[in-house]
Amino acid sequence: MAEVKPATPELVATEASAAERRERLVEVYREASVCERCPLAVGRNTVVFGAGNADADLMFVGEAPGAEEDRQGVPFVGRAGQFLNELLGEIGMNRDDAFIANVLKCRPPGNRDPQPEEIDTCRPWLDQQVDLIQPRVIATLGNFATKLLTANPTGITRVHGTPQEHVIGGRSLYVFPLFHPAAGLRTPRVAEQLREDFARLPKLLARTQPEPPPGIAVAPEGEGEPDQLGLFGKR
Repeated sequence: MAEVKPATPELVATEASAAERRERLVEVYREASVCERCPLAVGRNTVVFGAGNADADLMFVGEAPGAEEDRQGVPFVGRAGQFLNELLGEIGMNRDDAFIANVLKCRPPGNRDPQPEEIDTCRPWLDQQVDLIQPRVIATLGNFATKLLTANPTGITRVHGTPQEHVIGGRSLYVFPLFHPAAGLRTPRVAEQLREDFARLPKLLARTQPEPPPGIAVAPEGEGEPDQLGLFGKR
């Protein structure tokens, strides 16, 4: 039997930090699950907080839950979600390698576009997710997520597939704009472009984490064993 060496104080501290982050993420989920900060709370079935690997290097951020997500409480479980799974599979990944969330945690009526006040109200939940998950790359899916997290009005058609460096939720990281998978289902050329952009993800994930701009303090990077937080939605 291999010798089991006692953990060093540094390792214990690092693992405790990762465990504390996961515990805090569960607390944030519980707080968000009863959120009534905006009128979307009235018509929802459930808050779709997010799901996946709580220590993921890769985080996807979409627009808002649809009807199926509202029923199941899990993001990207409809046709767009199936296409997202397919795209991940083509680069040797799956949903459990990432954390998936949306800008809005509640479904807008009739799947209409998010309103500015709804985005502003929901933004703190997303910032807390980024702060606690500590991804290296956030892949934004579509215009709303891309414009919000890059703080730039430039449309997805012009910026897709090009990584950008940003500080979000206390993290210095890459934002990687992508077309929304739903757009790929409607337009074959967009689906082709999504596949080309997804093929760039592995190399981006292998990059060194970007340095923060001068004068910007960021949280130290934590480590720890991956934790699948399926409790954020039925699976």
